[in-house]
Amino acid sequence: QVQLVESGGGLVQPGGSLRLSCVTSRNIFSINGMGWYRQAPGKQRELVARITSGGGTEYEDSVKGRFTISRDNAKNTVYLQMNSLKPEDTAVYYCNADLRLYRGSSWGNYWGQGIQVTVSS
Repeated sequence: QVQLVESGGGLVQPGGSLRLSCVTSRNIFSINGMGWYRQAPGKQRELVARITSGGGTEYEDSVKGRFTISRDNAKNTVYLQMNSLKPEDTAVYYCNADLRLYRGSSWGNYWGQGIQVTVSS
C-alpha cells in the first residue's frame, strides 16, 4: 500500500505563514490530481486547493490570493504555501491525491492522516 505523509503544520500567529508538504510514502507509477482539504471543529471537510497533473489550479474563495498550491512531480510531492493566515484558517489539513500504484492498475483516491494548523495569538 501507499500513504500520503503530511508535514509543516503547527501554531502560527495571525498574519504569519506556513508551508505544508505532502509526499507519497514510496515511489508509484503515476499521480493525477493532488489537493488539500481542511476540516475545522464542527464543520464539514472542504476543498482548499487542488492542482492537476498539468499544473491547473483551483482555490476555495476565502484563500485566493493568500494560499498557493504547487507540486514537484519528480518528488511525488504537493505543497501548500499559506500566507497572511487568519484564525479562521485553523483546521486539520488533509492531503488528497489520485494515484495509480503500478502500471496497469486502476486509479485510486488516497488521503493523508491530516495535520493540525492553528492560527492564534
